[in-house]
Amino acid sequence: MKKKELDKDFVPRNSSMAENVEEMHNLGKQMEHLRTGEELEEDGKQPDPIQYKDNEK
Repeated sequence: MKKKELDKDFVPRNSSMAENVEEMHNLGKQMEHLRTGEELEEDGKQPDPIQYKDNEK
């Protein structure tokens, strides 16, 4: 199932914290449905890089 993708020039209405409880619930639902790195690679997209390696800690 293909998920709706945002336009690359999309600017969120509010780029700070959630304004109310309803928005917090919606953000939580969005986070539950985030695609994994494996799913992104299947779509030909680059997942986020690994921030820390065990030997660099």
